[in-house]
Amino acid sequence: MANRFSVFLVRHGETAWSAAGKHTGLTDIALTPEGERQAERLKDRLTGRKFALVLVSPRRRARDTCRLAGYDDVAEVEPDLSEWDYGAYEGRTSAEIRADVPGWTIWDGGVPEGETIAGVASRADRVLARAAAANGDVALFSHGHLLRVLAARWLGFPPANGRIFGLDPASLGILGGDSEQRLIELWNEVGHLR
Repeated sequence: MANRFSVFLVRHGETAWSAAGKHTGLTDIALTPEGERQAERLKDRLTGRKFALVLVSPRRRARDTCRLAGYDDVAEVEPDLSEWDYGAYEGRTSAEIRADVPGWTIWDGGVPEGETIAGVASRADRVLARAAAANGDVALFSHGHLLRVLAARWLGFPPANGRIFGLDPASLGILGGDSEQRLIELWNEVGHLR
């Protein structure tokens, strides 16, 4: 019988840039007061849950979400959980980018001076390998686009299929299964924010 485990994906709470739809990769921006409230609500949602491994992006918004959710004391900073490096598109909205590059999307348009989708997928695959070796449930505190690529890779899809997995700030997703069958148990759950 295959070993079953779950990978809990936690997107960081709201920031001023996420609220405005700006691409926020390497910029180390803080949570808004609403983002802090959202992260505290995650604590209520995850209360009592023990994880074999908790990993968090090095970015402040993810680390603060992890702390406010109650896992700072057991979390390990994992650079591979950093958000996509948006290069020249950092701090710009998709609409602003499309004014210069009609039809652009992050999934197929690339980013000048930034990271390729293949690079993001490689990082996601390394995180998933760590999760699979953890011998129990895992929690990952990270960012929207990275987590969407990670979900696609979990299911064996090309990284661009991450386009179909939208994630709201402070949302929770659960990837489940075993070594034979991987699936999504829960996606973009935000009931704890109400």
